Amino acid sequence: LSITHVTVIDTVTGRTRHDTTVMIQGNRITGIALSSSITPKAGQIVDARGEYLIPGLWDMHTHVYFDSTAADGTDLVLPLFLANGVTGIRDMGSKLDQVLEARDQINAHRLLGPRMVVSGPMLDGPKSTYKAVIPIATPEDGRKAVDMLKSRGADFVKVQSGVPRDAYFAIAEEAKKVGIPFEGHVPDAIRASEAVAAGQVTFEHLIGIFEASSPDEDKYLTGKKTVGMFLETYDPAREANIIQLLANNHVWQCPTLYWERGQWLVDAIDYTKDPDLAYAGHSWVTRQWPKSQSTILKTLDTDPLPVREKFVDHELDIVRKLHAANVPFLAGTDTPAGVDVIPGISLHLELQRFVAAGFTPLEALQTATLNPADFYNRRSDYGTVEVGRIADLVLLRANPLENIANTRTIAGVVTDGRYLSSADLEQLRKRLKQLAASEIVAPLPSSCGTAAMPGLPGSAS
Repeated sequence: LSITHVTVIDTVTGRTRHDTTVMIQGNRITGIALSSSITPKAGQIVDARGEYLIPGLWDMHTHVYFDSTAADGTDLVLPLFLANGVTGIRDMGSKLDQVLEARDQINAHRLLGPRMVVSGPMLDGPKSTYKAVIPIATPEDGRKAVDMLKSRGADFVKVQSGVPRDAYFAIAEEAKKVGIPFEGHVPDAIRASEAVAAGQVTFEHLIGIFEASSPDEDKYLTGKKTVGMFLETYDPAREANIIQLLANNHVWQCPTLYWERGQWLVDAIDYTKDPDLAYAGHSWVTRQWPKSQSTILKTLDTDPLPVREKFVDHELDIVRKLHAANVPFLAGTDTPAGVDVIPGISLHLELQRFVAAGFTPLEALQTATLNPADFYNRRSDYGTVEVGRIADLVLLRANPLENIANTRTIAGVVTDGRYLSSADLEQLRKRLKQLAASEIVAPLPSSCGTAAMPGLPGSAS
C-alpha cells in the first residue's frame, strides 16, 4: 500500500510534510519520501492529494461488552470505532470471555474492529449494580480477582468506585506482585494521595481530585458528596497540592470531559437532536438512555442545574491547571455506556472539549495519538507517522491543527495495514445505520464473525 501526495502531520512537533508518499508493507510503514522522488510501481496506490495523514486515534476509556449494550458490541460498537478513525481502544470494563475473544479475533484479522487493550470485568464493591463486574467485599476477594484476570490474559485491572478500603490496598499489592497495572476510579473510600502512593496508573473522570481540593476530603470517604459540596468547600491551595502530587508522580488523567458534561447536564441536553443519532442502537435511544437519565438525576445530579453548569466549567478549569503542570492526559469517552456517547464519534467530541479546556489542537490530538503510545511505552509502534510504525492511520480532508473538528473529515482509514477507502467507509456507515435502527438486537455470533460487509478487508460472514 502506498499513500501518495499526502500532507503528513508530525504529532510531536506539529510540523507538516507536504506532497509526501508513505509506503506500507504488511502492517508496517516501510518508507516515507517526497512524492517527486519516488514512484510506487506495485501494490495498492492511494492518491491523497489535498489530504492529511495522522496516526490512528485511540479511545482510552470504552466498554464494548458492557451490560445492556453488550449484545451490540461485535456488530455495531467495534466497527463504529473504525468508521470514525479510532484504530485502538482501552476497554475499561466488559464481560471477560467476550472481550478477550474479540481482542484475539481482531488481532487475527477475523473481526472488524480496533486493536484492544482490555481489563475484563471491573472490580467493584459487593453491592455493585453493574453486570460486567467482579464484586469485591474482602481483601481476599481482591487478590483472587487480580490473580484470575492475570491468568486469563487481561492487560490490566480496572477498579471502580465501590471497592472497600482494605480490599483496594490488597488489589494494589497483588497487582504489583503479579505484574499487572491497575487503573480506574479513585474509590470512594480512598484519598487521591493514597491512590498515588499505591501505584494506581490512571485516574478516570477526575475522581479524587475534587475531593482532595476540599477540607472535607476525609468526610467524603464515608459520607455523601455532591458537586455542590465540592464547589462550596473548594480550596485552591489544596487543589494546587494534589495537582503537584499528580505531576510529580506522572499519574495519567483520562477526564472523559464530553461524557462529564453530558452527565452533569443530563436534563438540559436534548440527545434527540444529535445529528449522529442514526448510529446509536435503537434500544439505546428508546430504553437505555431514558433509564440512565432517570437514574442519574436521582443519584448523582441532585444539585440545581446552575450549580451543575458551574461544576462543568470547574472541571475544565481543573484540566487547564493539570495541563499547565504537565500532568499527562489521555482521551477517553466512556462509550457506549454513557447517554448519547456514540462509539467513535464521541472521541472527536472529546478532543473538542480538550480545546475548550485550553489545549492547542496539536495538544488535543496528542491525547489520542502520541500520549497513548507513550502510556503503553510503545512509541516505536504507535503515535506517529514514521518508518517502522504499525500502519494504523487516518486520512483527513482538512487540517486538524487548524481546527480540531477537522478530525471528523475522514477520507480513509488504515487499520493494521489494511486500507478502508472512502467508499468502503461509506458502505460500512450505511450498514451500521441499518443495524442501529433495527428493533431486534442481533445475538452475538458463536463464531465471533462480524456482520457481512462486502468489500471490506477483514470482514467475515
